[in-house]
Amino acid sequence: MNYEIIKDKNLLLDFIDWLPDLKENEKYYCSLFSRKKYSQNSKLKSDKAQLKRFLTDKERMYNKISQLEVKKGNYILFGETVEEQSLALYINPNPRSLLKATYSSIIELTKLLRDEKRSFNPHAEVISCIQRSVGSKIYLDFDIDYKPFDPTKLDEFINRDCVEILETRGGYHILVRVNDIKPEYKSKFYNGIKSLNVDQTGDQMIPIPGCTQGGFIPKFISHYEK
Repeated sequence: MNYEIIKDKNLLLDFIDWLPDLKENEKYYCSLFSRKKYSQNSKLKSDKAQLKRFLTDKERMYNKISQLEVKKGNYILFGETVEEQSLALYINPNPRSLLKATYSSIIELTKLLRDEKRSFNPHAEVISCIQRSVGSKIYLDFDIDYKPFDPTKLDEFINRDCVEILETRGGYHILVRVNDIKPEYKSKFYNGIKSLNVDQTGDQMIPIPGCTQGGFIPKFISHYEK
């Protein structure tokens, strides 16, 4: 038997289609984690451990994700097989800039050489630089770490047609297309949404709809009539 990462193929394909088209020298950054809070048997000392990370475009994303579905037992942490229940797949919905990452990678690798660091992984350093290098800044993410949440509470602070809400295992990600915010909301949307007990904000990773998140299947919720 294999690990099941893709739980709902149609949800995943719809999500991939929804993602913004990439510009030149941009890629999407994805990461598969094992999370302690999703497994009672986990030996992790921290909240999560990264098992795989990769870059992709929209055309190759489904195949890249399906390649994560390896034989059970092939993901190992601290000498123990990783339980499927602990797995969660994430993506940065804002594309990453390979051009920016190239500049920062040169600087970071040069620093490592300058400081005579004898133990480092150039590939890992470059991938980390890519993750930090935001390309097109399309979405501002507000992470709500509780349930239930009434989406109509947003109406006071922002126009509904620039908001997408992703339901996750423990809450919601409110994704705001910043370029589509109407002028009358621009000065109050940020603090307004933050007042709804938002846990974190910014350019964050989100669980991928249609894929596993600790046994839950993340999905966009339709709460507005567009």
